[in-house]
Amino acid sequence: MRFTRPRDLAAVAIIAALLAHLLLRLAYDTLPPLPVLAGSTLVVIAVVEVVLAFSLRARIQRRAGARPVQPLTAARAVALAKASSVLGALMFGVWTGVLIFVIPVRDSFPAASNDLVAAVVGMVSAVALTAAALWLEHCCKTPNERSGNEIDTRP
Repeated sequence: MRFTRPRDLAAVAIIAALLAHLLLRLAYDTLPPLPVLAGSTLVVIAVVEVVLAFSLRARIQRRAGARPVQPLTAARAVALAKASSVLGALMFGVWTGVLIFVIPVRDSFPAASNDLVAAVVGMVSAVALTAAALWLEHCCKTPNERSGNEIDTRP
């Protein structure tokens, strides 16, 4: 299994931003205002992943008092990390598309100022999720394979 590449995440984010921007250009005036904390749920997922990453890191490095990691547990953590990094990139792209759309029209639409704040909160949350997911993926490497490109999920 290969590590998540930044260019793959960037491609997802760019495509999502373009699609979100296009959708908003077509239907923004019919949409309700976005909740300011709409993107903040991604931070909750990011916190869970950071806690999991530190726990797995100690177990994979076989620190004193840490029980070994089962291979299936490590594989599930890597799958979660990969899915979360893609979700973070996707949502970063969507929130960026919203931001790019609402900045020029915030004087034309009363809801655009509120949506501007929601977009910034969403972008920050998406970056936090992507960073946490990449950290979790990094923590699933075995100590003797830190320099390679392969993820080894053996305990």
